[in-house]
Amino acid sequence: MFAVLKTGGKQYKVQAGDTLRVEKLAADAGETVQFNDVLMLCGDTTTLGAPMVEGAAVQAEVIDQIKGEKVIHFVKRRRKHGSQRTKGHRQKLTLIRITEILASGAEKTGVKAATGQAPKVAQSDATTTEAAPAKKATKAKAPAAKKADKGDTAAKPKRAAKKAAETKE
Repeated sequence: MFAVLKTGGKQYKVQAGDTLRVEKLAADAGETVQFNDVLMLCGDTTTLGAPMVEGAAVQAEVIDQIKGEKVIHFVKRRRKHGSQRTKGHRQKLTLIRITEILASGAEKTGVKAATGQAPKVAQSDATTTEAAPAKKATKAKAPAAKKADKGDTAAKPKRAAKKAAETKE
């Protein structure tokens, strides 16, 4: 018996005993999770979901939280710019082993549903996001202050006043 499940925006064809690397799940090593988004079941009979098969689930044991291979993204702007930039990324993954495929009765098992991990927001991050608009406002005022120091905007009224005084005399 095999099933097609959906997790992390991808679809996987699985059987009992398969080992998969999926997008990071909110579970620790050794826990059992249940995938409720089953698109198709195939065994004695084939069942297609519209879009999901009702009551079906796939249970899996979390083996470990790992990182994928490094992906290097090289950006090169051509023509008159001549700038280059290298960016690297390692995707966080969860290694799981499929233990059981349930054709029905998924709601009654009481096993934790497999969900992606939400990003953790620390309190210090929240204060920096509030302070960010204030920094932008000070940067916007800085060029105007430089112009005033140069005398461009402040000198024009003085010159106009001097010329008006000279013409009157």
